[in-house]
Amino acid sequence: MSTPDQPSPSRRARGLAPVAGAIAVGVLTAIQSRLNGGLGAALDDAIVAAVISFGSGLAIMVALAAALPAGRAGVARLVRGVRARDIPWWILIGGAAGALTVGSQGAVVGVIGTALFTVGVVAGQTLSGLILDRVGYSPAGVTAVTVPRVVGVALALAAVTVSLTGGTVAQAPLWMLLLPLLVGAGLAWQQATNGRLQRATASAMTATLVNFAGGTVVLGAIALVRAPLAGVAPLPADPWLYLGGAIGVAYIALSAALAPRIGVLLLSLGSVLGMLVGSLALDLLWPPAVPPSPVRSAITVAVACVGVTIAAVGRRSAR
Repeated sequence: MSTPDQPSPSRRARGLAPVAGAIAVGVLTAIQSRLNGGLGAALDDAIVAAVISFGSGLAIMVALAAALPAGRAGVARLVRGVRARDIPWWILIGGAAGALTVGSQGAVVGVIGTALFTVGVVAGQTLSGLILDRVGYSPAGVTAVTVPRVVGVALALAAVTVSLTGGTVAQAPLWMLLLPLLVGAGLAWQQATNGRLQRATASAMTATLVNFAGGTVVLGAIALVRAPLAGVAPLPADPWLYLGGAIGVAYIALSAALAPRIGVLLLSLGSVLGMLVGSLALDLLWPPAVPPSPVRSAITVAVACVGVTIAAVGRRSAR
């Protein structure tokens, strides 16, 4: 039996549920990275692969928003908010960071693998999440930089250091190692921005729809500019390569719903753990061109898990 000062098992379970959701976001992100990386490698064109992924996600979201009453209501609130200028333009452009993420997946994951791509994202995402929470950009409000949160970030970065040792890094071009850092920083910003839009429209579905619309526009414009030079490659026949958009719908909607509840840093750390676990499994089952060390990847997951646990236990809001 719990005392008044101790949370009941049901309350503890409810408290851990958002963290489990954040971990699920990371697992889905890792799966999407591998699918988009495989599609980019098959097409030999990361941008076209990203357009296909975002375009299919947009088609799904348009159909859902049109078919469901909650979707139509969310879009109506979005239109009213934009017209009244209650919703600023800058929370409508989260899809730009998503476009960078998906385009980068198609460009490098097929070469360096999901695990090595993920650890670069870890560094950018955890540091950016800490900063965004502290300055109050997170929809959860200003969050204190406590010792447990700093230790959690430090352990996540230690996991990156472990993963970047050995001969795998020497075989990959420098830009393929630096690009995931930028992707990670953009991903934390995207999660916060989509969370703000979710709060403004009271609809994770609407936030996800706007995200996919913006990303598709950005990537489609780039593809049109490149088309005369790049040409058009035949589409691969494997149907599973085209599931990246559907998976993106799931994890972006989940991120938008979680960010206002737990803040950007804890969402980032939970998704980091999910990405590391998912990438370890995927690289074992589907080895990339530069295969990682299974032992080193396992150590990375263990260190990141400790970091997420410490940060989650030590979370508190600034006053």
